[in-house]
Amino acid sequence: MRVISGIYKHRRFDVPKSFKARPTTDFAKENLFNVLYNYLDFEGISALDLFAGTGSISIELVSRGCEKVISVEKDRQHFAFIKKVMSEVKTEKCMPVCGDVFKFISRSTEHFDFIFADPPYALTELAKIPDLIFEHNLLNEDGLFVLEHGKDYDFSQHAHFLEHREYGSVNFSFFH
Repeated sequence: MRVISGIYKHRRFDVPKSFKARPTTDFAKENLFNVLYNYLDFEGISALDLFAGTGSISIELVSRGCEKVISVEKDRQHFAFIKKVMSEVKTEKCMPVCGDVFKFISRSTEHFDFIFADPPYALTELAKIPDLIFEHNLLNEDGLFVLEHGKDYDFSQHAHFLEHREYGSVNFSFFH
């Protein structure tokens, strides 16, 4: 796993081969952040990384200047890996949470400037995630939510849909 930009640029972290997580490819991640720079100034914002997996997006957000990143990951090994990475770079700006994303969404009272979700593509509740984000008012006004998903999903009719980007087999839908 490689950090693309920011204060930890070029840092690499070896993801254990036993991990089930499918990290966002460097190609897709780099393109995603190029698009995000048109919408966000990462300096000082709060972010939420749902289905954080290896923490690749979380470390990228911290590296680019986010003041606070909450990373929610259910798998204990992945959660421990995220904590290890954040400890290695000596940051307290990322708060990993080991738990169920849907319970976190329903219980959270915080609001975020940026939310990223990378659920397993086969997750049966994947299509409901945008609705849950907005029903629970997790996004600040002028905030941005990005959902990574497979090619079989089309969110273009969603009330908060902004745009769609595709990078190989990786699709991102943007909401505001």
